[in-house]
Amino acid sequence: MAWHFVGATLRDGRPVPADGEWLVHDGPVAICESGLHASLDPFDALQYAPGAILCLVECDDVVAQHADKLVCRRRRIIKRRDATELLWEMSRWSALRVMQLWDAPLVVKRFLETGDDSLRAAARAAASAAASDAASDAAWDAVRAAASAAASDAAWDAAWDAAWD
Repeated sequence: MAWHFVGATLRDGRPVPADGEWLVHDGPVAICESGLHASLDPFDALQYAPGAILCLVECDDVVAQHADKLVCRRRRIIKRRDATELLWEMSRWSALRVMQLWDAPLVVKRFLETGDDSLRAAARAAASAAASDAASDAAWDAVRAAASAAASDAAWDAAWDAAWD
């Protein structure tokens, strides 16, 4: 058994097959290039997700396997689940784990803690503004550091030249 995420259609535009129906790839099979892909771990499958529907799949005629995925000639969906809410919860949980690393606006904290959708737009705007301010502060810090280093180098060079004249 393996895991695979799907969107509204398959990547090649074909409809997503019904549960239990074998999907068959005709033609060459090469991992990362062609064939039917899946992952043994759902977290690995997530990095290739074109949508939020998580499928438990059975794979047949596996041609190659990497640490994070495999490629096969035949794959069928055993069961599927819309993982949208789960992915949102996981994203909020992950963000809360690093909340102490920045001075997050209160609306961002509230949204991440509650998932209250009415706070989403305000949280996005506040987080964007905070990130912009942080980037601006970092840029000015870099400018000041560069100017300080240049002034220090110039003063050192002048003192060195004066000492040897």
